[in-house]
Amino acid sequence: MTSAPQPSRSARPEDTVFQSGRIIERPARAVSAWVVLALCIGLLVVGLALVASTGAPSTPAESVPALLGIACFLPIPVLLKGLIILQPNEAAVCLLFGNYKGTLTDAGFRWVNPLYSRIKLSLRLKTQETGPLKVNDAVGNPVEIGAVVIWRVAQAARATLEVENYDRYVSAQSETTLRLLASRHPYDPTEQYDAFTPQGTSASDTVSDTYSAITLRDGSDVLAGLLLQELQLRMAPVGIEVVDARISHLAYAPEIAGAMLRKQAANAVIAARRVITRGAVSIIEDALADLEGRMDHRLEPEQRAAMISNLLVVLIGDREATPVVNAGL
Repeated sequence: MTSAPQPSRSARPEDTVFQSGRIIERPARAVSAWVVLALCIGLLVVGLALVASTGAPSTPAESVPALLGIACFLPIPVLLKGLIILQPNEAAVCLLFGNYKGTLTDAGFRWVNPLYSRIKLSLRLKTQETGPLKVNDAVGNPVEIGAVVIWRVAQAARATLEVENYDRYVSAQSETTLRLLASRHPYDPTEQYDAFTPQGTSASDTVSDTYSAITLRDGSDVLAGLLLQELQLRMAPVGIEVVDARISHLAYAPEIAGAMLRKQAANAVIAARRVITRGAVSIIEDALADLEGRMDHRLEPEQRAAMISNLLVVLIGDREATPVVNAGL
């Protein structure tokens, strides 16, 4: 569709157009419907009076008032066709023989050109629930993810004329964006290494990327912002405004849920033992430093190794380890 020329600077605020895409959103011209309704009632009263005053005409001249009364009736249906009622947060897109003529957004009782074909649509906030969808995360694990998207029609003409069905468009784009988001991030922090360590790369080269990565489970606020930003970019060309987007459902797929729970439990045990071991080593280092200070000389490496082994057995409680009795002290 050919774009209309931009308005001059002297144009009134209500005549301002908003360019985006191939459709120019502009207000439609309308007048108060009460004036037109009063005109229709006046024509009806005058027409009835003329017809009633004619009676039974005997000559063509006497039938002229009746003809004028009938002529008063003819424009009434045409004028009534132009009446339209708009609720708050409702719009009507006006077309004339296939050409876009403007969008009526003023709530109330209005009258527009009777030849306009009008498409009504709501500008209220709507909620779109997407999912749960089964998607593979960045590691390849199947997960179930769902989201709630709150949106509204911001420009009625573009939403009506740019796409066949804007409700289906919002649903399809929400699902596509959610799938793309889930495929870019691992589900759990324990899988960040697998997701962001390329093959042939050492762990030390990618440790910063590993700790800065976003996971589906722990990055809800950040992921919601990314989802909202991506949806806004996709919806803006068709006049849709995305107000908010949140992840509403997140879980492993049923076929791997049990195995992944066991993996998480094992990782928790390993992490706990790592903390305990680090604490024990710290205690041993402090004890050896205190002992060397009292003895006023440093221990030999073999002596230190034997004492560390014995103290680790005591602190950690590893009964399978055999303490080194002869420390050579």
